[in-house]
Amino acid sequence: MAFFTSLYSGSSGNCSVVRCGDEYLLIDMGKSCRVTLNALKALGLSVSGMKGLLVTHEHSDHVAGLGVFLKHYSVPVYGSAATLDHLDGLGVTPPGAELIAIEGRCEPVGGFLVSAFPTSHDVPCCGFRITAPDGSVMAIATDLGCLTDPVHTALSGADLVALEANYDLHSLRYGSYPYYLKRRIESPRGHLDNNECAAKILELVQQGCKKFALCHLSKENNTPDLALGAVRSALVAAGVTPGPGVRVQAQKRAEPSDWMEF
Repeated sequence: MAFFTSLYSGSSGNCSVVRCGDEYLLIDMGKSCRVTLNALKALGLSVSGMKGLLVTHEHSDHVAGLGVFLKHYSVPVYGSAATLDHLDGLGVTPPGAELIAIEGRCEPVGGFLVSAFPTSHDVPCCGFRITAPDGSVMAIATDLGCLTDPVHTALSGADLVALEANYDLHSLRYGSYPYYLKRRIESPRGHLDNNECAAKILELVQQGCKKFALCHLSKENNTPDLALGAVRSALVAAGVTPGPGVRVQAQKRAEPSDWMEF
């Protein structure tokens, strides 16, 4: 059996785990190494079981703990060539770190198979489609201002989809953020709002996917109730009843969320 969870998820830091048996992958490390290791320990996971660290992009809420971690642990890092080159150039990744660009192919990482796909953000950014050793598939896409064809292709047919629900549109537009930041977030190279996320989840449900994790919720411009409410409204309007048959879980901002089997 394979499982997904996040150690923490939101604008202040993002880190997720995909596990099958004793092996697991870590996706991003957006808080300190100490916070991340403590969260892994709380889940009963040791670094020895980590077969790879997947990095979506260079923003600090995804890589803040990476440099310190790599100084102490030799875990290979996977991501786009642009992201890995940027982190290397800034000295985030220490000399000798194993950096592996994986665009355009499926890469074995431990017993997993991982492929990357581009997402529309204001720096080079990618999501990941992961096939677990037992053959089950999950896909994760955060930090995307719009849902492109490559994203749709990568999410389609997955057993579990972790998708960004960053902001509630009303909360963002009438909130305290400065105008330039509101425009950035709402742009096609910013973030995904609850309604866009909900519409994509409905489409994926109609194609057969039944498990969804809502990720990267903004502390200032969203709440779990707003994100889950948007998804529920979209599903109910289409005649789909959320429940045991269709599970949607909002990931917690500052602590590990419940494991989701896929």
